[in-house]
Amino acid sequence: MVRSPSFGDVRPPEYVVVLSDVDPVAQAVSEDLGTGSATGDSVDGAPLRQLSDRVVTLHRSVAHIHDERLDLRLPQPWRESPPTLVFPSVHRSESGHDALTVHPLGNPGPTAEVGGQPGVLDPTDPLRMTDALRRLSEGAGAVGWPVCFEATHHGPELEFPAFFVEVGGQDPDHPPAAATRLIAAVVRELIPDTTDRVVLGVGGGHYAPHFTDLALRRSLAFGHILPRHVLDGLLPATAGRAWRGTPGAQGAVYARAADSERAVAREWGARFREADAPRREGRTIPTSPRSGDDRSAGT
Repeated sequence: MVRSPSFGDVRPPEYVVVLSDVDPVAQAVSEDLGTGSATGDSVDGAPLRQLSDRVVTLHRSVAHIHDERLDLRLPQPWRESPPTLVFPSVHRSESGHDALTVHPLGNPGPTAEVGGQPGVLDPTDPLRMTDALRRLSEGAGAVGWPVCFEATHHGPELEFPAFFVEVGGQDPDHPPAAATRLIAAVVRELIPDTTDRVVLGVGGGHYAPHFTDLALRRSLAFGHILPRHVLDGLLPATAGRAWRGTPGAQGAVYARAADSERAVAREWGARFREADAPRREGRTIPTSPRSGDDRSAGT
C-alpha cells in the first residue's frame, strides 16, 4: 500500500475544514464531504484526511467555539505558513433566523460569552471568507434562505486565520439537508479572488447587510467586521488587532460616515471609498436576515 505523504513533511494545505462531532451542521457536512484519504498525520488521535491537494479535514470531539488554540495541536511545520481553519457550524440566535452566514472570529468587547478571550481577535482570511459568502449566495436558491456576513463576535482563540460558515433556522439542531449540502460544496473548493480589495467593515448591525451587499456587488473582500454597538467601548488596542488581523487591508469601509470620526478609526488607516472597488457583474444579491442592530445570542 502506498502511504500518503505526511503534511508534517511537505507544504501545508491551503485550509483545513474542522468538523465538530457535536455540531449538527458539521456532522451533516462531514457526511456530504466523505472520508478522504489519510495523510499520515493526526491530531489527538483523529487523522488529518486529504480532500484535495489544497484541502484537508479534521474531526474534533469538542464544540467549535470552545476548541481554544487548536492551531497549537496541528503539525508544527504548518506554523511557518499557516493554513486557514474553516468551521462549518450551527448558528443559534434568539430570533432563530433562517439564514446562511459567514463570519470572522474574536471578541471585540470586554466579554467572551461563547469562546475566545475578551478583546482578542483572531487573524482573518478575507479572500477565502468572501469567496465562501459569494458561493453560498450563488447556491442559495436551492435552500430559499438569505445569505449574509455576521460581525466578529466569538471564539475560539486562534493564531491561525479562521472563519465560520453557519446554518441558522428555527430548528438549528435539524438543519435542512439542502443547506448542509451547499456548505459542503462551498468548503470543498474555496478559491480566493486576488483582484479583490481587502478592507475592514465598521458600523452597521450584527448581520452586516451593507457589507454583504458590497462584497456581492463589488470587488471587496472583508476581514474583521465591527458592528456599531461595539464601537463606543472599543479599545484602541483591540481596534489595532482588527487591522493587523485583516492581512492586506487597504482601509476601512464604514456603514455611515460618522463612524469614521471616532478616535479608534486612526487604527484602521485611510477610509476606503467603496466606489473605488470595481463592480462585479451578473450576481444575484440575497437579502440579509434583518437590518439594524440585531445581535446573535449564540454562534
